[in-house]
Amino acid sequence: MREKLELLERRRGESELGGGAARLKAQHDKGKLSARERLDVLLDENSFVELDRFATARSAAADGDTPIYGDGVVTGYGRIDGRLVYVFSQDFTVFGGSLSETHAQKICKVMDLAVRNGAPVIGLNDSGGARIQEGVVSLGGYADIFLRNTLASGVVPQISAVLGPCAGGAVYSPAITDFVYMVRGTSYMFVTGPNVVKTVTHEDVTMEQLGGADTHAATSGVAHFVHDSELASLAAIRELFRYVPSNNLDEPPRGPGTDPRDRREGSLLDIVPDHPSKPYDMHDVLRRVVDDGEFYEVQPAYAQNIVCGFAHLGGHSVGIVANQPAVLAGVLDINASVKAARFIRFCDAFNIPIVTFEDVPGFLPGLSQEHGGIIKHGAKLLYAYCEATVPKLTVITRKAYGGAYDVMSSKHIRGDFNVAWPTAEIAVMGPKGAVEIIYKREIAQAADPVAATDEKVAEYTATFANPYIAAGRGYVDDIIDPRDTRPRLIDALDTLRTKRDRNPPRKHGNLPL
Repeated sequence: MREKLELLERRRGESELGGGAARLKAQHDKGKLSARERLDVLLDENSFVELDRFATARSAAADGDTPIYGDGVVTGYGRIDGRLVYVFSQDFTVFGGSLSETHAQKICKVMDLAVRNGAPVIGLNDSGGARIQEGVVSLGGYADIFLRNTLASGVVPQISAVLGPCAGGAVYSPAITDFVYMVRGTSYMFVTGPNVVKTVTHEDVTMEQLGGADTHAATSGVAHFVHDSELASLAAIRELFRYVPSNNLDEPPRGPGTDPRDRREGSLLDIVPDHPSKPYDMHDVLRRVVDDGEFYEVQPAYAQNIVCGFAHLGGHSVGIVANQPAVLAGVLDINASVKAARFIRFCDAFNIPIVTFEDVPGFLPGLSQEHGGIIKHGAKLLYAYCEATVPKLTVITRKAYGGAYDVMSSKHIRGDFNVAWPTAEIAVMGPKGAVEIIYKREIAQAADPVAATDEKVAEYTATFANPYIAAGRGYVDDIIDPRDTRPRLIDALDTLRTKRDRNPPRKHGNLPL
């Protein structure tokens, strides 16, 4: 027995060497952690349990090569703040982290276990792509993973950290998952690399320009979070689990609840400018309303005219969607619609109430938006709000114009608690645009068209640019003192904890993709 135990310990040691000391040093020289070091940072101390550590590639045995234990990926389960999570961490020191049949099977095993046991899946990606020596078998391994990503979607949270290269077919697994984290300088994602791009399109691009972290965070929207180091990225993943549940049947985790539930915030009276065209930063509103001013923002660099993220309100985990008047006046465009729709559908899938802060002048006009499909992309946001059955709360801080008023979680699309500040303007369009249409002939015939326009704008503003007509119709439940926003939202969340709503039976809807 002792000899066999010695053999076991020796092979365990071999399995932890990965591709060897030289390759590990090269990994460190690039500023990257090893596959196992990453898991040590991500998971609670001493909580990781490895599975399939002795798995080896079939192709190596067939070719007479010495097999490497683990075959380029470390898989298993552990804990984050005591909560079970399943993980895989690709090891770039073993064949460049390339995916083989065995490598894929190991990943599929932990994904199956995660769904079966109702626990999140976290993938740490660092791979050169498919293992060319295995040909179509490797491609089949990717497809096996994609299928599991799809079937697990909305059942358990799926998180991807891209901590090195991720190219070709490998990119589609992170793209299906709920949130993608990247690291500046070491993370890259692209379907085809710079050399292929140059050959096909004759464009000279660097890896950073084509698929670097900031490119995907600000331009493509593929990445949700970008950090300057792996340590910061892995710490941020741990932070996410303060807000999201382990599966679609669990309730979201409660916050500490140390911030007084009845706290009134006097500074909210001075944030929204008196003049309707002056911008303000919606973050200033959010930080004053949520618990302890803590807001975990999602995709902060992408479509900045809308703000999405997680927070606690009176201990309740909530997803927040807010127009951002400081960027493009908070208008809805293609990117903002897609960003918010995706976020809303995540919250709805995992029982996280949605709180909307609204200040929106409408949808962005223009040739590029219309040709780019603002109609169908804007419909995605509308569809997401309409389909959501979790508690939906809306605060109209200022503008709520046109179709954007309907889309942003209005009462008409099953909003549960809709309130407005006295500064709210709820109308078909802004006063000037409305006057130029309604009184076009009268203004044209006036002795002083400018004075006539100003007079009609003032008249229209006094009559329509306020929340009282909507309140009179029951389209908003109340007009509130901004200082009471926090306690009113918390009280509404308390009452909505037992909300029961469901959509008609169906296989699935047909989202306007």
